[in-house]
Amino acid sequence: MTASDVGKVDVQHLCKLAGVSRASYYRRFEARAPREADVELTSHIQLLSLRYRFYGYRRITAVLRRSGMVINAKRVQRLMREDNLIAMRRKPFAPPTSDSRHGFLIVPNLLRGLVPSGLDQIWVADITYIRLREAFAYLAVILDGFSRKVVGWALAPHLDASLAVEALDHALADRKPRPASLIHHSDRGVQYASTDYRQRLAGHDITVSMSRPGNPYDNAKAESFMKTLKTEEVDGRSFKDLKEARRSISVFIDTVYNTERLHSALGYCPPLEFETNFALALNLK
Repeated sequence: MTASDVGKVDVQHLCKLAGVSRASYYRRFEARAPREADVELTSHIQLLSLRYRFYGYRRITAVLRRSGMVINAKRVQRLMREDNLIAMRRKPFAPPTSDSRHGFLIVPNLLRGLVPSGLDQIWVADITYIRLREAFAYLAVILDGFSRKVVGWALAPHLDASLAVEALDHALADRKPRPASLIHHSDRGVQYASTDYRQRLAGHDITVSMSRPGNPYDNAKAESFMKTLKTEEVDGRSFKDLKEARRSISVFIDTVYNTERLHSALGYCPPLEFETNFALALNLK
């Protein structure tokens, strides 16, 4: 007998005969009935998890909401856990990529307590390694501290200062910051303290800031991007050569990270969309 069949008779009378309350009766039938809404939602979540392999339940919830769905994050978390879709992250191996034991000038950290209110007020820079099949390559990136967008990057088989300078040149050409309006923050690595790099910053009237020794939290935004890159794109793989690595990283930065990847600090917007919305809001004022 189904719930609809039983509903045609006196439910209260049946419950009295069975010695159970009506609430218990309805809960039992609801528990046995297929949860069609959950089945449909799980199907959506499975498709999103295939596309965004490293998204946790919060970002999956944000994607669903951006599509117009009204959904609770705890419900998404429950369904993802039941379906073994909770993203698992491995801690990547990170060899040193900079040397702060040098004779160049070191400047203090100017970012402590400073929160950007617009674009091109703070840039953060960092360098990481990329594993090739028979060697290593090194990636230098510069991000806007307000939008988290990668505004400049360079890849090379060496750690010379020219690597960092190339990434900086790309950022300068793309953003064209106003003189005396920008703080550039990095670690104390020799690449960023070098004469060539400092001269390039000085030529554009950019203020220099550096992290305290041994304190990754001072450059947390750049560190966060590197972690995302290693987890979601590099993921322990070794590229065939520099050309393959450059092509893959270019797609990740330009097509995925800047354009599609939702950032929790940006209200679950991708950096490029965040910048566009910010510019529109300024124009409306």
